[in-house]
Amino acid sequence: MKRREFITLLGGVAAAWPLAAHAQQSGKVYRIGMLMGQPESDPENASRLAAFRLALGKLGWSEGRNLLIDIRWGGGDPDRMRTHAKELSGLMPDIVVGESTPATTALRQEARGVPIVFLQVANPIGAGFAASLAHPGGNITGFTNFEPSMGGKWLELLKELVPRLARAAAIFNPDTHSGQYWQSIETAAPTLAVKFTRAPVRGSAEIERAVEAFAHDPDGGLLVMPDAFTLANRELIVTLAQRHRLPSIYAFRVFPASGGLLSYGIDQVEIYRRVAAYVDRILRGANPGELPVEAPTKFELVINLKTANALGLNVPLHLQQLADEVIE
Repeated sequence: MKRREFITLLGGVAAAWPLAAHAQQSGKVYRIGMLMGQPESDPENASRLAAFRLALGKLGWSEGRNLLIDIRWGGGDPDRMRTHAKELSGLMPDIVVGESTPATTALRQEARGVPIVFLQVANPIGAGFAASLAHPGGNITGFTNFEPSMGGKWLELLKELVPRLARAAAIFNPDTHSGQYWQSIETAAPTLAVKFTRAPVRGSAEIERAVEAFAHDPDGGLLVMPDAFTLANRELIVTLAQRHRLPSIYAFRVFPASGGLLSYGIDQVEIYRRVAAYVDRILRGANPGELPVEAPTKFELVINLKTANALGLNVPLHLQQLADEVIE
């Protein structure tokens, strides 16, 4: 199997963070607060957090000896994330990690002055987290998940797998989605002879209505936009896509692992390892505002052949060879 790697080189120099002491100070136990955007029930959580803890361990950190980790789960609900952010702030953490734009926004509001490392954020400059990618400034830095051009790539992959595709709808929550992919999708759609529409939803009932309405006409497919909301509603979205026989592409492996057709997105386990490295650097004195916001370096294509067969789709051999994982 082949794995595509995209590498972005961003400059940046670590400087002293005035509010942090050296990590190996005798007797000091540091506290990390983590606010996760997805629900605790997400089956991928165990491998992500294991990678995070293992990476920290290799850097000299051990829970119960010199480190405590407090985790809260947002479940795609911005209100719940704000509540949990306030709880974490009350625990007086030395650093906080925010997974998703809503989680990072909540932490920035509630944990003022505490260093923040974010991940799964699509547009950190637009969200106000960073002045620039190379020099974010302030007390926040982290990792983006996708370039805006990825939207067109999702549509291209879906069209390649489903040549008859004539219509595509994007499922997204306007309250949690960054919206940065629209231009690339809308540019790609006419070149692929696909009519593209947006399907904004804010809850499970709206998801059901939107999918059912879209499925009335033939030759349609779904693009499920990456954010905490769609992750939290993963099982419902995959079930509806299967019920209505709608080929769908997702941004995260957990969707095809749950029965979705295919995904193309970041290697989330690798991102958690990289987050651990930034946490380590900040706890040892680096200024988060001078650590560059980093782009993904690894992307993975996952195809569920069982789902493809159920939809009557013939997955081209070259796509199977390119895939990082083929679920049979």
